[in-house]
Amino acid sequence: MRLLGLLVIAVLAACAGGAGHALAAPETSTPTTPGTTTPTTPTTPGAAIPESGIPLVDGILDQLAGGSGSSDGAGDVPGTSGPTNQMIVVTAPKASDTTATLTAFERGAGGSWKPVIGPTKAFLGSLGMGEPKDNVHRTPQGTFPLDQAFGREANPGTKLPYIKVDQQDWWDSNMKSPTYNTHVRQPQSPGGDSENLYNSGPVYDYAVNIAHNPQRTPGRASAMFLHVTNGEPTMGCVAIERDLMKQILVWLDPAKNPKITIGVNQGAPSGDAPGATPQTAPGTTPPGSTPPSAPPATSGMGADVLTGLLTQLVGVVPALFGLGTSQAG
Repeated sequence: MRLLGLLVIAVLAACAGGAGHALAAPETSTPTTPGTTTPTTPTTPGAAIPESGIPLVDGILDQLAGGSGSSDGAGDVPGTSGPTNQMIVVTAPKASDTTATLTAFERGAGGSWKPVIGPTKAFLGSLGMGEPKDNVHRTPQGTFPLDQAFGREANPGTKLPYIKVDQQDWWDSNMKSPTYNTHVRQPQSPGGDSENLYNSGPVYDYAVNIAHNPQRTPGRASAMFLHVTNGEPTMGCVAIERDLMKQILVWLDPAKNPKITIGVNQGAPSGDAPGATPQTAPGTTPPGSTPPSAPPATSGMGADVLTGLLTQLVGVVPALFGLGTSQAG
């Protein structure tokens, strides 16, 4: 028994040493200068992506990706079957925050994930994130496919379906319309809060649809996009710097079933009143509590499961970039 115990200790020590080496010197990261929001250079299309070497990151992203590619409503979106190998992760410390941190990851042939774009600042809805509703400026919280790209500018090279829009292109947000929450092309507005995708201005120079409501349920919000920022909170979309948005479009590939996950990266206060107990810093655990373990993958994971996963991910991501802290907006 004593010999067995020594063997177990030796194995654990070896594993811990390997993990520490991976965190200290991840072989796949491109360091970003602390204090900036300059994105890392996207991987050259078609190039092999080295493995991250951090099993915790791989496990969390596998669960966020849904394993087999399933997520909230994903099965109802054409072209979203199969494994997800591209993930955009958007996190903020609190659901009421109007800025967040965006990082894009890609899964390589070996099954490990590599950060390829970011971390960078992103703007959320003026009411933060949570349950999406029409006429409520709140960003949907959860994991959703990215299925349709468009823009006022020509296709920058994305492999996603891309529409170069003009003044006859609209996103139908009329809750009484049969084409609610879809792109329509016609001279006149479909009515309601429908957006003209050209007249909305430079924010739609480059954009991609966040398919949070593929069933097109009236009232559950329409026209939620990842698009170019104007430097202000949005009406519910996620917005980032123009050049970075263009890079993301070039990187996105429908064959890799891309998704975006949007959520809070730490637990809510434990007190009864809002703010009664200070929130835990990302990647840490309150004194006397047990560090969170990654919950099993689920289809349509709840906010608490999503928060648990993002809490762990935010604590590890800085090591991938050689940063001391994550660059939350």
